[in-house]
Amino acid sequence: MGIRVIKTAIAALGALYTAHYLGLNPALSAGLLAILGVEVTRLRGLQSAFARFMASVIGLIFASMLFLTLGFHLWTISIFVLVSIPILARIGLKDGIATSAVIVFHVYAREEVTAHLIGNEIMLLLVGLGWATVINLIYMPKDEHKLIRLRHAIEEQFAVIFRTLAETLRTPALVWSGQELLDAGHTIEEGIRLADINRENRIWGQGNEFGNYWPSYFEMRRQQLESIGQMLAQVAFVYEKLPQGELTAELFDLLSGDVKSDVYEGGVEERIKVLEAKFRAMPLPATRDEFEMRAAIFHLLLELKRYLAIAKRLKKQKNSLKAVSERGTA
Repeated sequence: MGIRVIKTAIAALGALYTAHYLGLNPALSAGLLAILGVEVTRLRGLQSAFARFMASVIGLIFASMLFLTLGFHLWTISIFVLVSIPILARIGLKDGIATSAVIVFHVYAREEVTAHLIGNEIMLLLVGLGWATVINLIYMPKDEHKLIRLRHAIEEQFAVIFRTLAETLRTPALVWSGQELLDAGHTIEEGIRLADINRENRIWGQGNEFGNYWPSYFEMRRQQLESIGQMLAQVAFVYEKLPQGELTAELFDLLSGDVKSDVYEGGVEERIKVLEAKFRAMPLPATRDEFEMRAAIFHLLLELKRYLAIAKRLKKQKNSLKAVSERGTA
Protein backbone atom coordinates (compact mmCIF):
# COMPACT_ATOMS: atom_id res chain seq x y z
CA MET A 1 0.00 0.00 0.00
CA GLY A 2 2.89 2.36 0.78
CA ILE A 3 4.36 1.95 -2.71
CA ARG A 4 0.99 2.61 -4.31
CA VAL A 5 0.58 5.84 -2.32
CA ILE A 6 4.01 7.03 -3.48
CA LYS A 7 3.17 6.15 -7.10
CA THR A 8 -0.14 7.98 -6.83
CA ALA A 9 1.55 11.07 -5.43
CA ILE A 10 4.12 11.11 -8.25
CA ALA A 11 1.46 10.61 -10.93
CA ALA A 12 -0.73 13.38 -9.49
CA LEU A 13 2.21 15.79 -9.21
CA GLY A 14 3.34 15.10 -12.76
CA ALA A 15 -0.20 15.55 -14.08
CA LEU A 16 -0.66 18.85 -12.22
CA TYR A 17 2.60 20.33 -13.49
CA THR A 18 1.88 19.17 -17.04
CA ALA A 19 -1.66 20.57 -16.97
CA HIS A 20 -0.39 23.92 -15.68
CA TYR A 21 2.31 24.00 -18.33
CA LEU A 22 -0.22 23.30 -21.10
CA GLY A 23 -2.68 25.85 -19.74
CA LEU A 24 -5.46 23.34 -19.14
CA ASN A 25 -8.40 24.36 -16.99
CA PRO A 26 -9.01 23.25 -14.32
CA ALA A 27 -5.52 21.81 -13.91
CA LEU A 28 -6.46 20.15 -10.62
CA SER A 29 -8.71 17.76 -12.51
CA ALA A 30 -5.66 16.25 -14.22
CA GLY A 31 -4.30 15.37 -10.77
CA LEU A 32 -7.64 13.82 -9.81
CA LEU A 33 -7.69 11.74 -12.98
CA ALA A 34 -4.14 10.58 -12.30
CA ILE A 35 -5.14 9.47 -8.80
CA LEU A 36 -8.06 7.49 -10.20
CA GLY A 37 -5.85 5.83 -12.81
CA VAL A 38 -3.14 4.34 -10.58
CA GLU A 39 -3.71 0.59 -10.15
CA VAL A 40 -2.06 -2.36 -8.40
CA THR A 41 -0.84 -4.07 -11.60
CA ARG A 42 0.34 -3.01 -15.05
CA LEU A 43 -2.46 -4.85 -16.84
CA ARG A 44 -5.16 -3.38 -14.63
CA GLY A 45 -3.60 0.04 -15.13
CA LEU A 46 -3.86 -0.25 -18.92
CA GLN A 47 -7.38 -1.62 -18.74
CA SER A 48 -8.43 1.10 -16.31
CA ALA A 49 -6.93 3.90 -18.41
CA PHE A 50 -8.65 2.61 -21.54
CA ALA A 51 -12.02 2.22 -19.80
CA ARG A 52 -11.83 5.66 -18.20
CA PHE A 53 -10.79 7.41 -21.41
CA MET A 54 -13.42 5.73 -23.59
CA ALA A 55 -16.18 6.19 -21.01
CA SER A 56 -15.28 9.86 -20.63
CA VAL A 57 -15.25 10.50 -24.38
CA ILE A 58 -18.59 8.73 -24.82
CA GLY A 59 -20.05 10.58 -21.85
CA LEU A 60 -18.71 13.90 -23.11
CA ILE A 61 -20.30 13.44 -26.52
CA PHE A 62 -23.63 12.30 -25.08
CA ALA A 63 -23.74 15.07 -22.45
CA SER A 64 -22.86 17.72 -25.05
CA MET A 65 -25.80 16.58 -27.16
CA LEU A 66 -28.11 16.75 -24.14
CA PHE A 67 -26.91 20.21 -23.11
CA LEU A 68 -27.25 21.58 -26.64
CA THR A 69 -30.71 20.07 -26.98
CA LEU A 70 -32.24 20.51 -23.50
CA GLY A 71 -30.10 23.24 -22.02
CA PHE A 72 -27.88 23.46 -18.95
CA HIS A 73 -30.24 22.38 -16.18
CA LEU A 74 -29.82 20.19 -13.13
CA TRP A 75 -32.43 17.78 -14.42
CA THR A 76 -30.43 17.46 -17.65
CA ILE A 77 -27.58 16.03 -15.60
CA SER A 78 -30.07 13.63 -14.00
CA ILE A 79 -31.06 12.40 -17.46
CA PHE A 80 -27.38 11.98 -18.33
CA VAL A 81 -26.79 9.89 -15.20
CA LEU A 82 -29.91 7.76 -15.73
CA VAL A 83 -29.01 6.95 -19.32
CA SER A 84 -25.20 6.89 -19.38
CA ILE A 85 -24.45 4.72 -16.35
CA PRO A 86 -26.41 1.63 -17.54
CA ILE A 87 -24.97 2.00 -21.04
CA LEU A 88 -21.38 2.30 -19.83
CA ALA A 89 -21.84 -0.64 -17.48
CA ARG A 90 -23.38 -2.76 -20.25
CA ILE A 91 -20.47 -2.16 -22.65
CA GLY A 92 -17.85 -2.95 -20.00
CA LEU A 93 -16.77 0.61 -19.16
CA LYS A 94 -18.16 0.87 -15.64
CA ASP A 95 -14.71 1.75 -14.25
CA GLY A 96 -14.91 4.98 -16.21
CA ILE A 97 -18.25 6.19 -14.85
CA ALA A 98 -16.70 8.43 -12.18
CA THR A 99 -14.16 9.88 -14.63
CA SER A 100 -16.91 10.54 -17.15
CA ALA A 101 -18.94 12.38 -14.53
CA VAL A 102 -15.97 14.63 -13.68
CA ILE A 103 -15.60 15.67 -17.31
CA VAL A 104 -19.33 16.22 -17.83
CA PHE A 105 -19.59 18.39 -14.71
CA HIS A 106 -16.82 20.57 -16.12
CA VAL A 107 -18.91 21.20 -19.21
CA TYR A 108 -22.00 21.91 -17.11
CA ALA A 109 -20.09 24.39 -14.95
CA ARG A 110 -18.92 26.30 -18.03
CA GLU A 111 -22.43 26.26 -19.53
CA GLU A 112 -21.08 26.04 -23.05
CA VAL A 113 -20.13 23.41 -25.61
CA THR A 114 -17.28 24.56 -27.83
CA ALA A 115 -14.45 22.91 -29.69
CA HIS A 116 -11.96 24.60 -27.34
CA LEU A 117 -13.74 23.23 -24.27
CA ILE A 118 -13.98 19.71 -25.72
CA GLY A 119 -10.29 19.82 -26.60
CA ASN A 120 -9.46 21.01 -23.08
CA GLU A 121 -11.34 18.09 -21.52
CA ILE A 122 -9.71 15.57 -23.83
CA MET A 123 -6.29 16.93 -22.96
CA LEU A 124 -7.09 16.69 -19.23
CA LEU A 125 -7.91 13.03 -19.77
CA LEU A 126 -4.73 12.39 -21.72
CA VAL A 127 -2.54 14.15 -19.17
CA GLY A 128 -4.11 12.65 -16.04
CA LEU A 129 -4.57 9.10 -17.29
CA GLY A 130 -1.34 9.29 -19.25
CA TRP A 131 0.72 10.03 -16.16
CA ALA A 132 -1.05 7.24 -14.25
CA THR A 133 -0.31 4.79 -17.07
CA VAL A 134 3.34 5.81 -17.29
CA ILE A 135 3.84 5.39 -13.54
CA ASN A 136 2.04 2.04 -13.61
CA LEU A 137 4.28 0.78 -16.42
CA ILE A 138 7.54 2.14 -15.01
CA TYR A 139 7.40 0.48 -11.60
CA MET A 140 5.52 -2.32 -9.90
CA PRO A 141 6.78 -3.95 -6.69
CA LYS A 142 8.37 -7.37 -7.22
CA ASP A 143 6.40 -10.25 -5.72
CA GLU A 144 8.78 -13.05 -6.72
CA HIS A 145 10.39 -13.32 -3.27
CA LYS A 146 6.94 -13.45 -1.62
CA LEU A 147 5.83 -16.21 -3.97
CA ILE A 148 8.98 -18.21 -3.26
CA ARG A 149 8.43 -17.77 0.49
CA LEU A 150 4.83 -18.97 0.16
CA ARG A 151 5.97 -21.94 -1.91
CA HIS A 152 8.43 -23.00 0.80
CA ALA A 153 5.73 -22.54 3.47
CA ILE A 154 3.30 -24.78 1.56
CA GLU A 155 5.97 -27.43 1.04
CA GLU A 156 6.78 -27.47 4.74
CA GLN A 157 3.08 -27.65 5.67
CA PHE A 158 2.55 -30.53 3.24
CA ALA A 159 5.63 -32.31 4.63
CA VAL A 160 4.27 -32.02 8.18
CA ILE A 161 0.90 -33.36 7.04
CA PHE A 162 2.52 -36.36 5.34
CA ARG A 163 4.68 -37.11 8.38
CA THR A 164 1.56 -36.92 10.56
CA LEU A 165 -0.28 -39.30 8.24
CA ALA A 166 2.61 -41.74 8.54
CA GLU A 167 2.60 -41.49 12.34
CA THR A 168 -1.18 -41.97 12.44
CA LEU A 169 -0.95 -45.16 10.36
CA ARG A 170 1.70 -46.47 12.75
CA THR A 171 -0.12 -45.23 15.87
CA PRO A 172 -3.86 -44.99 15.13
CA ALA A 173 -4.55 -43.54 18.60
CA LEU A 174 -2.56 -40.42 17.72
CA VAL A 175 -4.57 -37.19 18.07
CA TRP A 176 -3.83 -34.42 15.55
CA SER A 177 -5.40 -30.94 15.50
CA GLY A 178 -5.18 -30.56 11.71
CA GLN A 179 -3.88 -27.00 12.01
CA GLU A 180 -1.35 -27.52 9.21
CA LEU A 181 -4.19 -28.40 6.84
CA LEU A 182 -5.92 -25.08 7.60
CA ASP A 183 -2.65 -23.17 7.37
CA ALA A 184 -1.88 -24.74 3.99
CA GLY A 185 -5.29 -23.67 2.70
CA HIS A 186 -4.70 -20.06 3.75
CA THR A 187 -1.19 -20.07 2.27
CA ILE A 188 -2.43 -21.43 -1.06
CA GLU A 189 -5.17 -18.79 -1.30
CA GLU A 190 -2.62 -16.05 -0.63
CA GLY A 191 -0.32 -17.59 -3.23
CA ILE A 192 -3.11 -17.65 -5.83
CA ARG A 193 -3.82 -13.97 -5.15
CA LEU A 194 -0.18 -12.92 -5.47
CA ALA A 195 0.31 -15.14 -8.53
CA ASP A 196 -2.53 -13.33 -10.30
CA ILE A 197 -0.93 -9.98 -9.47
CA ASN A 198 2.46 -11.22 -10.63
CA ARG A 199 1.00 -12.41 -13.95
CA GLU A 200 -0.86 -9.14 -14.53
CA ASN A 201 2.42 -7.27 -14.08
CA ARG A 202 3.93 -9.28 -16.96
CA ILE A 203 1.97 -7.65 -19.78
CA TRP A 204 4.14 -9.07 -22.56
CA GLY A 205 4.78 -12.51 -21.04
CA GLN A 206 1.50 -13.80 -19.65
CA GLY A 207 1.24 -16.69 -22.10
CA ASN A 208 4.78 -17.97 -21.79
CA GLU A 209 6.21 -20.53 -19.37
CA PHE A 210 7.48 -17.99 -16.88
CA GLY A 211 4.22 -16.06 -16.74
CA ASN A 212 2.13 -19.19 -16.20
CA TYR A 213 4.39 -20.90 -13.67
CA TRP A 214 3.11 -19.45 -10.41
CA PRO A 215 -0.63 -19.66 -11.22
CA SER A 216 -0.12 -23.28 -12.33
CA TYR A 217 1.92 -24.07 -9.23
CA PHE A 218 -0.61 -22.78 -6.71
CA GLU A 219 -3.52 -24.30 -8.63
CA MET A 220 -1.67 -27.62 -8.46
CA ARG A 221 -1.28 -27.24 -4.70
CA ARG A 222 -4.95 -26.33 -4.31
CA GLN A 223 -6.01 -29.51 -6.09
CA GLN A 224 -3.49 -31.55 -4.11
CA LEU A 225 -4.80 -30.13 -0.84
CA GLU A 226 -8.27 -31.38 -1.76
CA SER A 227 -6.73 -34.79 -2.41
CA ILE A 228 -5.00 -34.70 0.98
CA GLY A 229 -8.37 -34.02 2.58
CA GLN A 230 -9.68 -37.23 1.02
CA MET A 231 -6.61 -39.10 2.32
CA LEU A 232 -7.34 -37.90 5.86
CA ALA A 233 -10.89 -39.17 5.54
CA GLN A 234 -9.59 -42.65 4.66
CA VAL A 235 -6.97 -42.69 7.43
CA ALA A 236 -9.74 -41.99 9.94
CA PHE A 237 -11.12 -45.48 9.23
CA VAL A 238 -7.83 -47.14 10.20
CA TYR A 239 -8.17 -47.48 14.00
CA GLU A 240 -5.80 -50.43 14.54
CA LYS A 241 -2.18 -50.99 13.63
CA LEU A 242 -1.82 -53.18 10.52
CA PRO A 243 1.17 -54.36 8.43
CA GLN A 244 -0.42 -52.66 5.42
CA GLY A 245 -0.59 -49.43 7.38
CA GLU A 246 3.09 -49.62 8.28
CA LEU A 247 4.06 -50.17 4.64
CA THR A 248 1.87 -47.26 3.53
CA ALA A 249 3.37 -45.07 6.22
CA GLU A 250 6.77 -45.54 4.58
CA LEU A 251 5.32 -44.00 1.41
CA PHE A 252 4.28 -40.88 3.29
CA ASP A 253 7.71 -40.66 4.90
CA LEU A 254 9.22 -40.68 1.43
CA LEU A 255 6.68 -38.17 0.14
CA SER A 256 7.40 -35.75 3.00
CA GLY A 257 10.90 -35.41 1.55
CA ASP A 258 9.92 -35.47 -2.12
CA VAL A 259 7.48 -32.61 -1.65
CA LYS A 260 10.46 -30.28 -1.29
CA SER A 261 12.28 -31.61 -4.35
CA ASP A 262 12.91 -29.28 -7.29
CA VAL A 263 11.51 -31.80 -9.78
CA TYR A 264 9.03 -34.66 -9.94
CA GLU A 265 10.99 -37.71 -8.80
CA GLY A 266 8.45 -40.49 -9.43
CA GLY A 267 9.87 -42.66 -6.64
CA VAL A 268 6.64 -42.80 -4.64
CA GLU A 269 4.64 -43.78 -7.71
CA GLU A 270 6.96 -46.75 -8.33
CA ARG A 271 6.73 -47.77 -4.68
CA ILE A 272 2.93 -47.73 -4.87
CA LYS A 273 3.00 -50.27 -7.70
CA VAL A 274 5.28 -52.54 -5.67
CA LEU A 275 3.12 -52.11 -2.59
CA GLU A 276 -0.10 -52.92 -4.44
CA ALA A 277 1.44 -56.16 -5.69
CA LYS A 278 2.58 -56.99 -2.16
CA PHE A 279 -0.92 -56.34 -0.79
CA ARG A 280 -2.43 -58.74 -3.32
CA ALA A 281 -0.07 -61.48 -2.16
CA MET A 282 -1.05 -61.09 1.50
CA PRO A 283 -3.67 -63.34 3.13
CA LEU A 284 -7.29 -62.16 2.99
CA PRO A 285 -8.71 -60.28 6.00
CA ALA A 286 -9.72 -62.51 8.89
CA THR A 287 -12.42 -60.21 10.31
CA ARG A 288 -14.85 -57.60 9.04
CA ASP A 289 -13.00 -54.86 10.93
CA GLU A 290 -9.71 -55.82 9.27
CA PHE A 291 -11.45 -55.90 5.89
CA GLU A 292 -12.81 -52.37 6.36
CA MET A 293 -9.45 -51.00 7.51
CA ARG A 294 -7.56 -52.63 4.66
CA ALA A 295 -10.15 -51.31 2.21
CA ALA A 296 -9.57 -47.80 3.63
CA ILE A 297 -5.81 -48.21 3.14
CA PHE A 298 -6.42 -49.37 -0.43
CA HIS A 299 -8.53 -46.28 -1.13
CA LEU A 300 -5.80 -44.22 0.52
CA LEU A 301 -3.35 -45.54 -2.07
CA LEU A 302 -5.77 -44.66 -4.87
CA GLU A 303 -6.05 -41.11 -3.55
CA LEU A 304 -2.28 -40.92 -3.23
CA LYS A 305 -1.98 -41.85 -6.91
CA ARG A 306 -4.43 -39.06 -7.76
CA TYR A 307 -2.27 -36.65 -5.77
CA LEU A 308 0.78 -37.68 -7.78
CA ALA A 309 -1.14 -37.51 -11.06
CA ILE A 310 -1.93 -33.86 -10.31
CA ALA A 311 1.77 -33.21 -9.86
CA LYS A 312 2.65 -34.92 -13.14
CA ARG A 313 -0.02 -32.97 -15.03
CA LEU A 314 0.68 -29.48 -13.72
CA LYS A 315 4.25 -29.40 -12.46
CA LYS A 316 7.31 -28.31 -14.40
CA GLN A 317 9.74 -31.06 -15.34
CA LYS A 318 13.48 -30.77 -14.79
CA ASN A 319 14.32 -29.61 -18.29
CA SER A 320 11.78 -26.77 -17.96
CA LEU A 321 13.05 -25.76 -14.57
CA LYS A 322 16.55 -25.02 -15.82
CA ALA A 323 15.33 -21.75 -17.33
CA VAL A 324 13.66 -20.52 -14.14
CA SER A 325 15.23 -19.92 -10.76
CA GLU A 326 13.81 -21.46 -7.58
CA ARG A 327 10.97 -23.48 -9.06
CA GLY A 328 8.62 -26.44 -8.70
CA THR A 329 8.25 -29.28 -6.21
CA ALA A 330 6.94 -32.84 -6.03
